Amino acid sequence: MPRLCLLLIVVMFASAQEPSPPLIPSNGPEDVKLPNGTSQRQAILKVEHKKSVEDSAKLVDLVTEVHADIEKGDANVVSLKTIKQLDEIERLTKRIRSRLKPI
Repeated sequence: MPRLCLLLIVVMFASAQEPSPPLIPSNGPEDVKLPNGTSQRQAILKVEHKKSVEDSAKLVDLVTEVHADIEKGDANVVSLKTIKQLDEIERLTKRIRSRLKPI
């Protein structure tokens, strides 16, 4: 009886140590194809690139506006509009950075 209990304990520990499958699918040859035949990953990357280009164009516009507001303003006064634009700049840069980081 003790041998049987020992055997069951060994089997339980052995089965508990099996590696689990990865949670993130590999980027291997199992790439999903869209109905038009293109790679789903490439389509997603293309859309994200387009969004990053649009956001960076907005970023450039906001930065030039903030620069002009700061130049024409007083050293002791900053408008609420400028503060909101700076918050928008921060939000856009975080969004662009998150798209550009590797997974």
